[in-house]
Amino acid sequence: MDLPGDLLRILRRNSDYENWTYLKAMKRSTNLLICILLASTAFFARGQVVPTATAHQPTLTAGGFGSMFQPDYAGNGIAQTSNRLYGIGGYVDVKISRWVGAEAEGRWLRFNEYLGINEDTYLIGPKVPIRTYKGLTPYGKFLIGLGSGSFLNGHSTVLAYGGGVDYRLSKKFTLRAFDFEYQQWLLTPTLYPYGGSVGIGYKIF
Repeated sequence: MDLPGDLLRILRRNSDYENWTYLKAMKRSTNLLICILLASTAFFARGQVVPTATAHQPTLTAGGFGSMFQPDYAGNGIAQTSNRLYGIGGYVDVKISRWVGAEAEGRWLRFNEYLGINEDTYLIGPKVPIRTYKGLTPYGKFLIGLGSGSFLNGHSTVLAYGGGVDYRLSKKFTLRAFDFEYQQWLLTPTLYPYGGSVGIGYKIF
């Protein structure tokens, strides 16, 4: 049965509005993450009192990545293995001293959905570089923030435990050779998505 013309127009308008709202929210969240880390960098840079020759200057790196995750949800209100989700994301990385850093990231897993299930996360927290050897810097991180998905009404608190390896390509570019996260979504039931990402970053200063 064909739908009336007026109903079709209403449906199209609703779909366009939802897409526009999602893109606007994604842009706003990314801008917020960047502003938080910029403010953190400025604060710690202003607090330095040691001579420039011996002080570690704060650095700021921004980048993008591609991800593959096991969402730990396939519908029916229970935690279970599902199709892998693929997506993209962005991160901002602040290195304040030899052992102190922070990272903020946004990830949108929107490809290869099973039953329309997707997951987005907006996380921030400490990142600790371990040691640099021949351009390779392994690191650990603990992030906390919000997660959302097509199966949720609202948001969930998300904890993420992870680590990876960055490789310095040049003075400005860094390859995120591998980044792994094991997440904990504080829902009922608790979800434990996990996955890896590969990307590239650009050192702003």
